[in-house]
Amino acid sequence: MAKGSKRQKIKDALSPVRDLVSPRSPPMPESADDSSEVLDDLFAELDSRDKGQIDIAEAAQIARDVQMNEAVNEGGSSKKRSKSRHEARQARKAAELADKLAPIDKDAEAKLEFEAKEEERVITSVCQELNLEMHEINPDGHCLFSAIADQLSLLGLLQTSQANYSTIRSTAAKYMLEHPDDFMPFLPSVSGEDGNGATDDGLMTSAQFNQYCNQIAETGVWGGEPEIQALSRAFAVSINVVQGGTPRVVVHEPGIPPKSHKPVMISYHRRMYGLGEHYNSLRPRSG
Repeated sequence: MAKGSKRQKIKDALSPVRDLVSPRSPPMPESADDSSEVLDDLFAELDSRDKGQIDIAEAAQIARDVQMNEAVNEGGSSKKRSKSRHEARQARKAAELADKLAPIDKDAEAKLEFEAKEEERVITSVCQELNLEMHEINPDGHCLFSAIADQLSLLGLLQTSQANYSTIRSTAAKYMLEHPDDFMPFLPSVSGEDGNGATDDGLMTSAQFNQYCNQIAETGVWGGEPEIQALSRAFAVSINVVQGGTPRVVVHEPGIPPKSHKPVMISYHRRMYGLGEHYNSLRPRSG
């Protein structure tokens, strides 16, 4: 396939996503199989390392955009939603590969390496002070929720059989849906200030917020500060996040008397892991 046609094919497959932000988007692919083929093409081109075939930065953005497909297909059949979730996972992998294959900037690479080592040094130092050790969590998009599940199990706040990312995702989403005024003002509209359905100040609409919470509960979308705060309140426990930045420990309080005198302890990594942001569980040091 010629360079131009393949690039256009990849863009065309993203038309459902782009329709959310622009009425002039190209038409949708004729079948669901087209999207899978597009992702396969993207992987093949990235794997070839032939920078002349497709722009790496563009490929990364295209792959990330595919992750929004589930929002478009949410009203379809369960099979269609499953298909969309699979493609979202594939898109994340493609984005990660695209980032790895980006043209090498030696100065930028050296800076990132320095920042990664400094982050590791700081987090390790804090763990030593608190007599903690890092328990590695699988970097699969569910890391925040898996890390908190591990901690809640250790604290006796969650049965072992329930200590998994699925339970924690559902709990976070449920709490946020029940307390929209505490979270909606801090979440940007998925379409931006000028997007279709966005409010004038760029905040989420109620419909967008519901969709956001559903994605937290049902997909592999990454979690962050809003979900940590929701889980702190839902489980009535302090959640402390050790990081390389300032402050060294970010404390999230539940706002009510905690059920445990010990806090949940997790670590947040921006640079240490090549695939991007990541969370680990910090367990009491053994021995």
